[in-house]
Amino acid sequence: MSYDFKSIEQTWRERWSTHPVAQSKPTGSGKKYYCLDMFPYPSGAGLHVGHWRGYVLSDVYTRIKWLQGYNILHPMGWDAFGLPAEVFAIQQGTHPRISTEKNIANFKRQLADIGAVYDWSKEINTTDPDYYKWTQWIFLQMYKAGLAYEADMEVNWCPVLKTVVANEEVVEGRCERSGAKVEKKKVRQWMLRITSYAEKLLQGLDRLDWPERVKLMQRNWIGKSEGATIQFLVAGDSNATGAPLSLPVFTTRAETIFGATFLAMAPDHELANHLITATQKDAVDAYKQAYIREVGGVWTLEKSGIFTGSYAINPVNGERIPIFLANFVLKNYGTGIIMAVPAHDARDHEFAEKLKLPIRHVIHNPGGQPDGAYEGNGNLVNSGPFDGINAFPEGRERIIDLLVQRKIAEKQVRYSLRDWIFSRQRYWGEPIPLVHCPICGIVPVPENQLPVKLPDVEKYEPTGTGESPLAGITEWVNTTCPSCGRAAKRETNTMPQWAGSSWYFLRYPNPHLTDKPFDPKDMKYWLPVDLYVGGIEHAILHLLYARFYTKVLHDLGHLPFDEPFKQLFNQGMINRYSEKTGLVEKMSKSKGNVVNPDEMVKEYGSDALRMYMLFMGPPELDCEWQDTGLEGIKRFLNRFWTFMSDPKNMVSAEQETAQTKRAVHSLIKTVGERLDLFKPNTAVSAFMEWLNNAISQQYKLSPQSAEMVLVLLSSMAPHVTSELLEKQLNKSLEKCTWPTYDPALTVADEVTITIQVNGKLRGSIVAPAGAAQALVEDRARQAIAKWLEDKTVSKVIFVPDKLISFVVV
Repeated sequence: MSYDFKSIEQTWRERWSTHPVAQSKPTGSGKKYYCLDMFPYPSGAGLHVGHWRGYVLSDVYTRIKWLQGYNILHPMGWDAFGLPAEVFAIQQGTHPRISTEKNIANFKRQLADIGAVYDWSKEINTTDPDYYKWTQWIFLQMYKAGLAYEADMEVNWCPVLKTVVANEEVVEGRCERSGAKVEKKKVRQWMLRITSYAEKLLQGLDRLDWPERVKLMQRNWIGKSEGATIQFLVAGDSNATGAPLSLPVFTTRAETIFGATFLAMAPDHELANHLITATQKDAVDAYKQAYIREVGGVWTLEKSGIFTGSYAINPVNGERIPIFLANFVLKNYGTGIIMAVPAHDARDHEFAEKLKLPIRHVIHNPGGQPDGAYEGNGNLVNSGPFDGINAFPEGRERIIDLLVQRKIAEKQVRYSLRDWIFSRQRYWGEPIPLVHCPICGIVPVPENQLPVKLPDVEKYEPTGTGESPLAGITEWVNTTCPSCGRAAKRETNTMPQWAGSSWYFLRYPNPHLTDKPFDPKDMKYWLPVDLYVGGIEHAILHLLYARFYTKVLHDLGHLPFDEPFKQLFNQGMINRYSEKTGLVEKMSKSKGNVVNPDEMVKEYGSDALRMYMLFMGPPELDCEWQDTGLEGIKRFLNRFWTFMSDPKNMVSAEQETAQTKRAVHSLIKTVGERLDLFKPNTAVSAFMEWLNNAISQQYKLSPQSAEMVLVLLSSMAPHVTSELLEKQLNKSLEKCTWPTYDPALTVADEVTITIQVNGKLRGSIVAPAGAAQALVEDRARQAIAKWLEDKTVSKVIFVPDKLISFVVV
């Protein structure tokens, strides 16, 4: 029998909208649980099923903690500033404020369909001046601490978006947002000194209950390297300037220096022009032009380079080695110059083979020299006084010590992490609260004058000149200096989208504060976030920035903790078969394989979609959308409704059988354990198995057992269970508690024991749990008498409660 899910779900949505459940209580009200979704940017496309997967997961765990008596905080808000919102508004021919408000209203309608217990009294919006006042305040704290600075930077410029994009927003040389090939430009930029926190960000990962994959991604992005910077003198007879010149080379493998046969330098390195000889100038200029055209994708290009005409002196053996400009060396990585050891580095080997450069082995490979580079350990060879010693660690340490003693090297720790390019040449973002005064220089806007509001203008499209559209709004730009009172101009660049999302989790406990961004009492009670749920695509950008902000605010004395999220869970992506491509792949309109959650709710119901999100596979893995899977969940809910609403399946507590009680308590144990392990898919399976047994074995439930079953399922399917609790048991979910099992009732009275003869299955018996071998053996002999007839039992193997095996001859 099908139940009327449309009517039931609509009824409960309306009730929860006027009488919300699971709302947070005041700070300090008992044990707390702060569960947070990565808040969405309100796009015109609305929620997709990928959103649902994460939001349902967080709601399950919030509901469990709520029913366990925790004071919960489960808020929602909008990451509404930045490029996505502005690009959408331009496409729609409207103002981003108007399109954002419209999109938020649509998102809230869709979120209501999920049936999640969001506390809407805590709602925040990064475009609200009352919110971004404090985003600006945080920037000023960083500026005053010397962590924000202005610099002429060679930046990634997106010609389509007409703005700077951060290194983290460039994938294989292309802008992650527009797909356009990134260009290099020198632009005056505001930077955040995230490199000052490289070591703290690295060390803090060890304390986090996060997926190892995410921690590894952050470790690799921070990129700590321990080694030495070694000075290579440029050979005097080939130095283009005629003056002594030393090239600093950072290496983590000083033990291979005797095998260095050339140096390679980034083509745009500031020292490059000092090395180019007259005979090589034309060839080098042509190469550099080609490099500039392709610079966005240096890591994906075929290795190439050009000889500068100059040579360097290897400091350990005095050899002259050629200096090349090469496209696989980055100016901002290390010193922008590498010593190339083709025998022991695959990249260098490929380059040397191509240009027919010398390859000298200096580490002995016990297995024989490979065709390519040998990057393992072994004894040093062809290394002068260091021959015969182990390359690492002894050889490395001794060679570095020698070079340090000779004052041509110093030990160093370097990081791949670069300072955060923080300014954007767009309109839709937080104004940077600084003033440029011709007398006083750069002056912070006084905190009592925050927020610096974004002016409401008709034309906001990017200029493409390197200036923000705000630069053309003279009535806004022209102001007075807060320090001297003379005419001055406002900073016209805006903050990136990440500014508002890097601290929003701190604002949720008390989003209506007017005199401070957050209350210290709230921070001590609610933070850090207990469970943070969102996609792994934010592993480097948002998660790294949020950690950076938190550590800065901690060090400045504003927070009692330095990590924002205790536990992180990344849900996998939902893919679907595309008729156009014939492949199972990421959903997109162009491939015709998008699933609209609104349509699924109309056809199957919210509870069915929620449970399918949980059932479709391990939540951390990508999975394939199957319409048949959703049909299966709908059938389960119909059968569950039929069983639980049938009076014939209900009895008094005195009439309930021990078998039924054991089944209910075993279900509670199994589901609870699987949810604790973040395996909701197997928890749904356990419910399906229980229902099959309940129907086939005709369970008769007491009111107490029925309540426990309904409350257990309410975390996954809140609408149908709330209806059944009220109609069948006259109970309200908010008056219930999360069920706990009686361990004594999860142990079976009887067990099925397998019988084998000479290793072959010959039958089974039912015996009391924990029965002694003598009893089991006696029953087993009777059950398989024909297999023992005329045989001699030479051995009996007994595994309690599981197996008895006879060896016969």
